[in-house]
Amino acid sequence: MSVAEVQAGETGDLDAQLRERWRRLKDAGTAQPMPDHQLRRERLGRLRRLVLDNRADIIAAINADFGSRAAEETLVAEVFTTLSGIRHASAHLARWMRPRRRAVDLAFRPATARLLPQPLGVVGIISPWNYPLYLALSPLVAALAAGNRVMLKPSEVSPRTSELLARLLGRAFTTDEVDVVLGGPEVAAAFSRLPFDHLLYTGSTAVGRKVMQAAAANLTPVTLELGGKSPAIVGPGADLDRAVNSIVKGKLFNAGQTCVAPDYVLLPRPRLDAFVDKAVATARRYYPSLAGNPDYTAIINQRQYERLTALVAEAEADGARAVVANPDGESPPAEGRKLPLTLLLDTTEAMRVRREEIFGPLLPVLPYDDLAEAIALINGQDRPLALYIYDDDRAAVDRVLAETVSGGVTVNDCLLHVAIEDLPFGGVGASGMGHYHGREGFETFSKLKPVLRQSRLNGAWMLNPPYGRLAKGLIGLLLKR
Repeated sequence: MSVAEVQAGETGDLDAQLRERWRRLKDAGTAQPMPDHQLRRERLGRLRRLVLDNRADIIAAINADFGSRAAEETLVAEVFTTLSGIRHASAHLARWMRPRRRAVDLAFRPATARLLPQPLGVVGIISPWNYPLYLALSPLVAALAAGNRVMLKPSEVSPRTSELLARLLGRAFTTDEVDVVLGGPEVAAAFSRLPFDHLLYTGSTAVGRKVMQAAAANLTPVTLELGGKSPAIVGPGADLDRAVNSIVKGKLFNAGQTCVAPDYVLLPRPRLDAFVDKAVATARRYYPSLAGNPDYTAIINQRQYERLTALVAEAEADGARAVVANPDGESPPAEGRKLPLTLLLDTTEAMRVRREEIFGPLLPVLPYDDLAEAIALINGQDRPLALYIYDDDRAAVDRVLAETVSGGVTVNDCLLHVAIEDLPFGGVGASGMGHYHGREGFETFSKLKPVLRQSRLNGAWMLNPPYGRLAKGLIGLLLKR
């Protein structure tokens, strides 16, 4: 089915076409409900070869979608992370698949209890544009490891990468194993209405609400990986040089178009000026030029570029100060969509740049007078997807960890917790729900089915009606335990 055919018909036609594709996957899963370890590893191996053998095409497609993105960023953040997830799942899959013994109270013995990991069936994945390979294939790894069939809807904002994924996955898998659906927002809406056994969406909070609402009609469980305002706290005992290097590097990786990029910085008021000077110098050192620099990623499209420039203009109009880390004498042309690091000072909570996820190289810097004030500011907002704390004082770090709630944390660095496959990844509250990666990903896409196996010789007969002296005495003993 071509993209044009999907988009041409009425809504009912679109729903029917997608449901037919879903039905093919559902029927295949029903015919083979419990793929064995060998088949699951073989599917993961096909995915690994797909990524390894097509690295050059992947780099080219992503670069074309962005207009400019360093091959090194794609190799590190997309290719390496995907391969790492496949390697981790393959190595641990046999253990994850084993039935898990659970305790049985003395009153129920000699019965035994187990949890049996079982594929859910058909998993839907809606992936975003900012890391168009990794955020499509990482949940696919987890779903395949758990033994499921998958429908994948990649983003139309990164069309070259989405089309490449459709071709490559179409060669590596049959359409009753993995089916890639291409199309725009109307296709994504229809996709969300399918009766999946689980649906994972990565993207904005606003769209996440719509996805969850559509899934609710089928009581489809959802995992939502959203974004939000992820803070970086520079503590009183932080090594400022190390903190600045890490924050600037993390913020400018992929030009800030990362769901776990630091969205704003909180730091002690006396260190504000030093932080600003060091951040500007660090950005210029990392990127001595912007226009034509293949190491610095462009903003994905004109709409996002204009949204970011509008955030700065609005903040300045309302009294904020913008400090731009432009290389000396350079003003990148708008058509290249390359925005320099822009530090925003004297911002207020009323400004959009303080209320909305930035998703670009803009960085509000907020001074605080004591750590309690910084913690209160974080806790006064929606819970973030990520939190970063820089401090060599263990007590200060432990206080932030204990008094804040976030999807994940990296201490004295930035972004890296997402790349650790044995750590679950997911948000909390407005930043998302559910987890995947590693074992948690396997379990998200599995039904851990409780199974109680009764022994032929057991004492359950003593509680059969009519309830006489034996039953009443036994109940009395149970209640005394």
